[in-house]
Amino acid sequence: MRLTQVLRCTASVAVVGAVAFGFAGVASAQDGQQSTVDDIIVTAQKREQNLQDVPIVVTSLSQETLSDAGVKDIKDLQILTPGMTVTSTSSEASTTARIRGVGTVGDNPGLESSVGVVIDGVYRSRNSVGFGDLGELSRIEVLKGPQGTLFGKNTSAGVINILTEAPSFTPGYNAEFTAGNYGALGVSGSVTGPISDTLAFRLYGARRVRDGFYTVDTGDGPRPETDDQNQDFGSVRGQLLWLPNDSTSFRFIADYTSRDEYCCTGVQIRSSSTQPAIDTLSNGNGARPPVATAPNGGLLPFSRMAYANRSSGQEIEDKGVSLEANFDLPSLFGGATLTSVTSYRDWSTDLGQDIDYTGADIAYRVQDGQNGYGVENLTQEFRLAGATDKLDWLVGVFATKETINRRDSWYFGSDYTPFISLLLTANLNRASPSIPVSGGAVGCFTRTGQTGTSAGLLGCLASGGTGILPVGPGGANVTVPTAVGSGPGFTLGQGYADTYDQESTSIALFTNNTFHVTDAFDLTVGLRYTMDDKSLDARQQNVNGNGATCTAAQLNAGAIAQGLGAANVGGILGALCLPFANSAFNNRTINESTDDSELSGTIKASYRLNDSVLGYVSYARGYKSFGYNLDRVHRTGTITPVTTLYFPSEYVDSYEAGVKMTLVERTLLLNATYFDQTFENFQLNTFNGVGFTVEPIPELTSRGVDADMVWFTPVEGLSFQGGVTYTDAQYGVFTAADLVDPNNFPAASLLPGSRPSFAPEWSASLSVNFDRSLGNGLRAGFSLAGKYMTEYNTGSDLLPFKLQDAFSTVNGRISIGSEDDRWTLEVWAQNLTDEEYLQVGYNGPLQGTAFQSTVQTTGTNPGTFYNGNLDTQTYDAFLGAPRTFGATLRIQY
Repeated sequence: MRLTQVLRCTASVAVVGAVAFGFAGVASAQDGQQSTVDDIIVTAQKREQNLQDVPIVVTSLSQETLSDAGVKDIKDLQILTPGMTVTSTSSEASTTARIRGVGTVGDNPGLESSVGVVIDGVYRSRNSVGFGDLGELSRIEVLKGPQGTLFGKNTSAGVINILTEAPSFTPGYNAEFTAGNYGALGVSGSVTGPISDTLAFRLYGARRVRDGFYTVDTGDGPRPETDDQNQDFGSVRGQLLWLPNDSTSFRFIADYTSRDEYCCTGVQIRSSSTQPAIDTLSNGNGARPPVATAPNGGLLPFSRMAYANRSSGQEIEDKGVSLEANFDLPSLFGGATLTSVTSYRDWSTDLGQDIDYTGADIAYRVQDGQNGYGVENLTQEFRLAGATDKLDWLVGVFATKETINRRDSWYFGSDYTPFISLLLTANLNRASPSIPVSGGAVGCFTRTGQTGTSAGLLGCLASGGTGILPVGPGGANVTVPTAVGSGPGFTLGQGYADTYDQESTSIALFTNNTFHVTDAFDLTVGLRYTMDDKSLDARQQNVNGNGATCTAAQLNAGAIAQGLGAANVGGILGALCLPFANSAFNNRTINESTDDSELSGTIKASYRLNDSVLGYVSYARGYKSFGYNLDRVHRTGTITPVTTLYFPSEYVDSYEAGVKMTLVERTLLLNATYFDQTFENFQLNTFNGVGFTVEPIPELTSRGVDADMVWFTPVEGLSFQGGVTYTDAQYGVFTAADLVDPNNFPAASLLPGSRPSFAPEWSASLSVNFDRSLGNGLRAGFSLAGKYMTEYNTGSDLLPFKLQDAFSTVNGRISIGSEDDRWTLEVWAQNLTDEEYLQVGYNGPLQGTAFQSTVQTTGTNPGTFYNGNLDTQTYDAFLGAPRTFGATLRIQY
């Protein structure tokens, strides 16, 4: 009796209409008739519209399509979405989505996303909140290109709009049981129904466990786990839908998810000159040995053997509530609807980490509450929308208050001091063979009042720090007291405990209006004015005497110059005063605040040639907020902390021209769009082997074509859905003078004029779904979903060893069940062909050097600071998931 109101209430959180595949609803075949593309309603412009009337690139994925492809979270989603990649790195808390080759690395909580995630109308400020069990999905809409007018800042590359199932007034329940390889077990279920004539509920819960994908060599220990990247989480979501009268509705949602896992180690894809030092210190190899006969100086074969002597535990907690209220106001402006969306979210993580990703006990973080971060967010949005014959109008206001708290700690292992010593003396030995490679030389550089003479620093280095030299009668070995390396080494145990507290407030006014100029021609104009205010209070604090090694070495800078030459001073002090060991960070307080306001918007013109064909052009201006790099950062090439952690806002200007077609008696849907996007001050976050640096790149362009199709074939129950994205993405040509910090240019010197990371030239997806009756009350079917991407680099700095070759992944399942869907049994496989690919390649911490200190005139990349012939860097990678398979039983009533 309240069907109309139920549909209106859930329009912003669920699809209105029957949606069975891809972009369109399916009118199920009846009496042997062929299925057709039916009209569906989407909310890409925060109002109910037919998908084929919306002048935006939208990949719309229904509940059945998502289920058939095995989609549980946004990382699974990418197999159905051409032009989209989703990766995670050192933990599942570091998840990044990219669209059309554009996104923001998620390891640093100070950076917000370029691709926004919205769940049931609530904006989530970090992509990592979408990596987990999303529950019962009604549909997912992937909106490509800037969406800031209606979805707000930090959607400069697109939006993943996730819509879950709402409560129903029809009683029902379902359950799902899954078992698979790697010890995977999962159970989930929900129940829904009326509490009264005006109040309905839905309750969902899930628990999933799985063993890890990696085998771990624990080296020196004490790590107890011998596998990694397991799964162990639970989720619960409760909802109430209240319809007090025919013009008012309320939807209340409360959810909680907890993960208690260990993740993520990396594997060496190329071990370099530092591996012998690690081997010397570790119980066992400590890292993959170099393969001398492999190409590129030792590129290792793909392996899931990881090395980590410390635990990589991760605890993630995500909880929140939201309330969406809708009020019909028939007397206001000829009829309007007021929508209010209120939310509170609290997301936090506590992490452990083997920082060096080796079996040697070099550096680590402990899962003790001092390493991780939390995001607490309160949002309020009001929208007033209405329509006349000539105008669809919408005005609104959005406000959010967000608190980020990061805790960062660093522990020095027992092998850190000898490891640094081995690296330093190995480098000196190449120039002066009289200096042996030794693990005891750090004290030579830090001994009080050291001199550069043979009885001082040079003698100490020649003795390996023991002071034993052949200077006695007849060349006998004697101990020279002034040549003993008695200076301080690095702190054993915790070295620092930093805290970062960032407060941000954002208020936006927006409007989006479509003028029906004629019956065929529409003009849409949208504007958004955003006011941002952010402040940072941080304290960087060394503990347990950390920094004494750095200070002592600095006092001996003259002796180092005298004994080894002035040119070596910077490199030696740099190795002894890395950010986590630098005394300049002790008791350092940071207080920064910035406010800014920006006007963004869009204009779209669409023309309907006939009932089957719509053409459109559009322009959009997007905005991604400024922020602070919540990390210890040196000025590149120095041991001096940066004066500010601030980085500026990012902007995008986007042009699109597209066509949407519904053809062949509504059995074929075909959409294609040309896009041209130019990003200014693109916020590039890069791990350089010792920390994260943020450098705005002056220009990044992304041009290409998005095409999507859905085809319901004449064969009963058989349909295809697919898409292809061609992307020509490129950094603009820039020099050091064009950067905020010119010292960052050497590590960015491969970027000018190059294709950015995670931007394959071609990306294509295709799914085939077949389902039909077998008679005797049974149905059977199968589905295959595959994605192909051409090669792309997985590192922000574009170092060649991080390149991922072209590859394909395929998911598939076979099902049988009752025609009334009371039960269904599925046999499934993800990554059916067991494709081996990199998620993200990264520099092995403290393990070599990729970029040189001067421009290279010869070698592999002349004109840059990179020469592959001189590259001593060890490269690690976080790998894509292997083949998984299993069976799922579903029951519903």
